[in-house]
Amino acid sequence: MPPKDVPEETPWDAKTSEKFQSKRPGEFFDPCQEAASRSLKCLHRNGGDREMCTDYFQAYRDCKKQWVRAPSL
Repeated sequence: MPPKDVPEETPWDAKTSEKFQSKRPGEFFDPCQEAASRSLKCLHRNGGDREMCTDYFQAYRDCKKQWVRAPSL
């Protein structure tokens, strides 16, 4: 579990924490899955035009960056 002093804009919130705590041992958990799904939906909705989805891609990258960095805080 990430430290309590993690800023609010991180992917770790109360809902994510609950999902993490209730997962089975050995089960993979990605708190950025929602951001990934949104970016894929955007691509599908726009016929694969990546230019239309740059905000979604950036949100996913930001989420992953925060998640990878969180344990080292």
